[in-house]
Amino acid sequence: PYYVDMNQNLFLQASLHSSDQNLTVFVDTCVASPNSSDFRTLVYELTKSGCASDSTYALYPSPRSDVARFGFNAFSFVKRFPSVFLRCQLAVCRYLDYSSRCYRGCVSRFKRSADS
Repeated sequence: PYYVDMNQNLFLQASLHSSDQNLTVFVDTCVASPNSSDFRTLVYELTKSGCASDSTYALYPSPRSDVARFGFNAFSFVKRFPSVFLRCQLAVCRYLDYSSRCYRGCVSRFKRSADS
């Protein structure tokens, strides 16, 4: 466990370990839960489809393409939950493949009009 104070800035890093030097990594979706084995019942979205859902969530520059850096302010669920667990989905893509998911960034879906 990692203990932090409320609203403290948390900085995280995800590293890809591969012998293939032509890969890059992208943080697609991160959700938090008070339960380490249940990320469906009570969750808080930090980012979804590369789009920040939390106003404190941010991506940070990385020294290498196989490392993704991001952060957010620490928070808690209601006081009866002492911990917050994080689950992130990452995309791994070919480096400099601008048509890949890693280079599209925030992908928000727009609802279509129901007009006739």
